[in-house]
Amino acid sequence: MQKVPMTVQGEQALRDELEFLKKDSRPKVIKEIAIAREHGDLKENAEYHAAREQQGFIEGRIQDIEGKLSNVQVIDVTKLPKSGKVLFGTTVTIINVENDEEKKYQIVGEDEADVPKGKISSGSPIARALLGKEAGDVVAITIPSGMIEYEIDEVLYV
Repeated sequence: MQKVPMTVQGEQALRDELEFLKKDSRPKVIKEIAIAREHGDLKENAEYHAAREQQGFIEGRIQDIEGKLSNVQVIDVTKLPKSGKVLFGTTVTIINVENDEEKKYQIVGEDEADVPKGKISSGSPIARALLGKEAGDVVAITIPSGMIEYEIDEVLYV
């Protein structure tokens, strides 16, 4: 299977979630199922069915995270040579050529993407246009409403 790139922070967030699910959520739902069983007839026991559904969600998420972690390639951008080029993990400040609007994005793995927090997937159109470029370059990014040109103002390896 192909390795999936992820930042150090992204991998740690997944490991933290996995630990929480295994040490907190899973034991709680097992207790809820045991308590619900004590109430008798399971066919009409809403608490039992809700707890079993929650258990299925938790177990599925645990398997999902374990699968992702087994295929992850952690990229620590602070250890990369500072070539000035936009790479996976770098934080890029771009300026809209038309209206001088400034945006700042960190290029991250698909599972870490969170646009409101300034984290965009390396597979997104913006990231694909930026990767390999450097400060001073102007890139044209195709969006649903047309094309926007951005100048790369700064590339940070943090």
